[in-house]
Parts: sequence; C-alpha cells; structure tokens
Amino acid sequence: MKQLLLLLFSVIVSAVEAQNLYSKAYGNPKDVPVIFIHGGPSGNATLFEGTTAQKLADIGFYVIVYDRRGEGRSKDDHATMTFKESFEDLNQIYATYHLKKANILAHSFGGIIGTLFTKQFPGKVSSLTLAGALFSQQETYDHILKQAKEKFKNDPSQLQEITEIENLSKNSAAYRKRCYEMASKMNFFNMPSPTQESKQLRQEYEAGEFYATNFRNQESPLKFYKNESQNNLDNTSVLKEIKKHGIPIFAVYGKDDGIFSTKQLNDMKTIVGKNHFKSIDNCSHYLFVDQQDEFLQFMGGNLK
Repeated sequence: MKQLLLLLFSVIVSAVEAQNLYSKAYGNPKDVPVIFIHGGPSGNATLFEGTTAQKLADIGFYVIVYDRRGEGRSKDDHATMTFKESFEDLNQIYATYHLKKANILAHSFGGIIGTLFTKQFPGKVSSLTLAGALFSQQETYDHILKQAKEKFKNDPSQLQEITEIENLSKNSAAYRKRCYEMASKMNFFNMPSPTQESKQLRQEYEAGEFYATNFRNQESPLKFYKNESQNNLDNTSVLKEIKKHGIPIFAVYGKDDGIFSTKQLNDMKTIVGKNHFKSIDNCSHYLFVDQQDEFLQFMGGNLK
C-alpha cells in the first residue's frame, strides 16, 4: 500500500510539474501562428526570444516560444527527455494558446522534434520550417570528424582524441557531446565575419534578462540517451513523406554552419525544393542572430 501511494504521489508531482512549461507569446493572436522549437537536449529558447521573437511578431506573426520540460526555464526533475514527452509539451502549447493549427519553426535539434511531431500530428501543422536544423544526425557527426582529421592532421593529441570519439558508441551521449566539442574547437558555430548588427544583437542579449535565465540542464542529454531509443536519426525519408502529404516544408541554413556538409545541404534543397530553400552567406548555426534581416525576410516571404 505504501509503495502504491508513493507511486501515485510521484505521478501527481510529475503531472503538476509538466503543466509548468515556460512559454510566452508575442504579437497579435489573430495573426499567423508560429511556434518556435529550440535546440538541445539541454537547450532553451532564450537566444531566439531575446533577439528575434518580437521582431518576427512585428512583421505579422503570432510567435510562441517555450522551453521543453526539464530544459531551460521549464525545470522538472522528473522529465524523461523522450520524444513522446516533447510531443506532450508541444500539444500543451497548442492547448494553452487555443491553436488548432500552427506553423512550426524548428532550430537545431528542435528540427528532429518538429519533423517527428509533424509526421505524427499532420493535422496540427500548417508548415514546417527547418532553421539550421538537424535531420541526418550520423552524417553530421561523420562530417565533423572528417573535417577535424583534416584540420588537426599535424596534431597527434587531437588525432588521438578523434580516434577515441570514433571508438565510442554512436548511440551515446558521450559520442554526441564530444563530436560537438570538436566542432566548437573548429569554430563551426561562429559566423566568419561578425557584422555590427550581429555583434549588437549578441551584446544586447548578453546584457539583458533572457541571458540571465539561460539555464542549461546538463542532465538532459544523459536522460535522453538513457530513455529514448530513437537517438541517432536520419529523417530524410520522414521529410519526403511529410511533403507528399501536402504540408509545406521550408529550410534555411547558414552557408558557414560547419556541422553540415555540402551534400547534406544539397539533399535538403532537393527534399524541400529550391524555392523553399535558402542558404545565407556569412552565417553559421544561429542564423536568426548572425543574419537576422535575411532570416526574417525568409520567414515573411514564405509563411504569409
């Protein structure tokens, strides 16, 4: 009896905490709804919210941002970080803001979530926009390590580290983490020539309220790889299936986003169609900061 009561208590606590997702809407509820899905696991929407959400609303969108359960400002010690849980969170956002359909804007790892959600709930998605979004994960990891071998070909210690990474399980949090750490060493997430506009956006963000709440739960990736069996996906076939069902897919990537190979970007262009694809010069992974004006033009031109 005692064990049953403890189990019920745990379920109740989890359910209550799950209702406490951080979210905020920008713009007029009568405008075209856009839900932003942040990256991760261990990400949050603070950078997008602090730099771009209101500006996207200003050009005629009803923009909703949120942090997934257990990530960022939606703290929940009971979160499992599974896709099922991510879908529950997203469906809660639809219910909270009384939306029947919305446009999904998915960044980085959020692209995996947005793609799988669109496949499972096609009636809820008006369009899917992939912004610097992951779609063929192993290709990304292979590309990072291939570039690292070339860059560090005369550095024995770095080559040894690359070998260690390659020997890890490709379905592990450690493999993912160390691949992205290697990408960071090569400045793959930084735009080549920061503009005055991008510098100002970063400075304002880092001096403001959103940066102060830029909490990253380092347990999130560990929980995700422990609890989610689908942890190294290639969603190219899923995207083709979505398109066949008549849901528009748009894709915008930075030309200098080093985690994607030229082949991957060409594959994405083929999937979505050249009129739905944009590659932005002097732009890396955080394209809504690196080249905000072009990003906003892409969104406004396609979703209106």
